Amino acid sequence: MRDGVKHIEARELKRQLHDGGEIALLDAREEGVFARRHLLMASVVPLSRLELLIDDLVPRRTTRVVWSDDGDGSALRAVERMHGFGYQNVAVLEGGIAAWEAAGYRVYSGVHVPSKAFAEVVEHEAGTPYVSAPELKALIDSGADIAIFDSRSYEEYHNNSIPTAISVPGAELVYRFADLVPSVNTTVIVNCGGRTRSIIGAQALRNAGFPNKIMSLKDGTMAWHLAGYGVINGAVLRPPAVSEAGRQASTKAAARVAAHCDIRSIDKAMLSAWRSEAEQRTLYVLDVRTPEEYEAGHLAGARSAPGGQLVQETDAHIATWNARVVLTDDDGVRATMTASWLKQMGWSDVAVLVADPTDGDRVTGPHKPRTLGIDGVRADTIQPIELRKRLSAGDGITVIDLDTSRHYGQGHIPGAWFAIRSHLRNAIASLPQAGPIVLASPDGALAQLAAADIAGHAPAPVIVLAGGTQAWIAAGLPLETGQGRMASEPEDVVLSARERGQGREEAMREYLAWEIDLVNQMATDDDQRFQVLKI
Repeated sequence: MRDGVKHIEARELKRQLHDGGEIALLDAREEGVFARRHLLMASVVPLSRLELLIDDLVPRRTTRVVWSDDGDGSALRAVERMHGFGYQNVAVLEGGIAAWEAAGYRVYSGVHVPSKAFAEVVEHEAGTPYVSAPELKALIDSGADIAIFDSRSYEEYHNNSIPTAISVPGAELVYRFADLVPSVNTTVIVNCGGRTRSIIGAQALRNAGFPNKIMSLKDGTMAWHLAGYGVINGAVLRPPAVSEAGRQASTKAAARVAAHCDIRSIDKAMLSAWRSEAEQRTLYVLDVRTPEEYEAGHLAGARSAPGGQLVQETDAHIATWNARVVLTDDDGVRATMTASWLKQMGWSDVAVLVADPTDGDRVTGPHKPRTLGIDGVRADTIQPIELRKRLSAGDGITVIDLDTSRHYGQGHIPGAWFAIRSHLRNAIASLPQAGPIVLASPDGALAQLAAADIAGHAPAPVIVLAGGTQAWIAAGLPLETGQGRMASEPEDVVLSARERGQGREEAMREYLAWEIDLVNQMATDDDQRFQVLKI
């Protein structure tokens, strides 16, 4: 213990990661910095957004938590902030990432590494077959009896997809297969943007026992692009509603997987019992259906985590290793298939709960994360219409947008600067100012927290846009796009290769080589917990 903060050495952290107890390994840096080098089992919870993320990711206040950084002090600040929120067992990795590496342990680049590495191990151990982009192009051109399923989110599919592909996000593949593929003679190809979801999707269908020839598209839409083939922008092909026959077929397929993977099912009474123990044992309850289904009605207390995305980026949804995980849907198919993958990834205490759609214990709408530290925070505010008037009048207001740099580029208040909250003081110091500073964030919460951070340290009055950028949009006010005004380096997100401008193709090749090599790295890292089952 030093200055009221517990520090642990790398070897002690290594021991704790393998002692079977609950532990959340967190990294306080921005995602772009985290992606350069980090520990395998770490979830990135940037200091700038900690209050928005931590209650969902680490819900139990007595969970053993260890923070890491690269010596920039962000881990220490994160510990202090968590202490203020009532977390009782929080420590800092002494010496950070450098000390971990100096102790002889491996560090990784990239994001969502456990999930992506797992897919590579699955392909290697299960022998998931694949087709190359030129081979798929020849099949399409020849009019072969094939079906192409894009296993990414609908938004990703809509943005760029392979001709004739249908959007069938990962967890939907088994659920909708019988309705989409009535003939056993149809060859099925599953694609994503790169590799992970193609492999997991194709192998899920194979594990489910469907008799068709099923393959992944090797290297996904990146390979398609690199081969010189055009992608479709704005595709809208989606599956029909699941028929009763389709539901029966998918239920039978999921039961096969449940038996092979020993997937446990629980009822609401057991869930209630586990919830009563949530102060002693971390519990995550995740709804793996589509976001639209979730918002139309879901089990109270469940968060939305569409199954394909949950397997693709597990560390962004559940950060406490060895926790209880309950996956819910309305008939067990999608939850079972998702649970089968989580269990093979090392989440041993995972269970399925079928939530009756007619049950009265259901709520509607999107999940609303609890923002810690917001209670009692007060800031002067300005309404969107008033801000528009003052900007038009040219009275010297400086607007700073605290959303992610990705979202900022997609649309922000005209004239606004981008900044990262944890770098806000330096950002403000770099800007020309002649009047008040207005902070904007998606719904205003992050801006309120940021205003409190810099209270008394800003060179001008600080005001928060009431309701955030969402309120600005709701008022019918315009946005501008692009990243022309960056007061902070955009290191808060990792851009996909497709999002890059110049050098996009080289970025794709580098990404694919990086992912393929993960299987070799896993072979010599005892932190990974993968147990791929032969089904």
